[in-house]
Amino acid sequence: MIASLGSAIHLDGPPMKIIRSQSFTADRAWGALDIANMNGITTRLHWTDQPYKWHINDGQEVFVVLDGQVHMHYREEGLEKVVVLSVGDIFYASVGTEHVAHPLGVARILVIESEGSV
Repeated sequence: MIASLGSAIHLDGPPMKIIRSQSFTADRAWGALDIANMNGITTRLHWTDQPYKWHINDGQEVFVVLDGQVHMHYREEGLEKVVVLSVGDIFYASVGTEHVAHPLGVARILVIESEGSV
């Protein structure tokens, strides 16, 4: 049975989305699907088969591997370190954490960060 929701008003788009992350592709590395913007914090699904670039975000970043594997390089006290992230793993970058993601083949990644961040 399907319940009727009546005539609800939705100012920020559809009331819900179902996103099948494993079927998402983009026309370029790090292409993204914008999922949500909550008070300046964006949630985006990225597809990539290429490394990103070394960067430092303006704010905090949460990086979740949904498909594939990623070598996350980061600098801590001037030393480069690498961790392998697999499906379900989460990388948190505090403000000032320099990092770069290198996917091993194709990867799909959920990124939550400040709007307009690198």
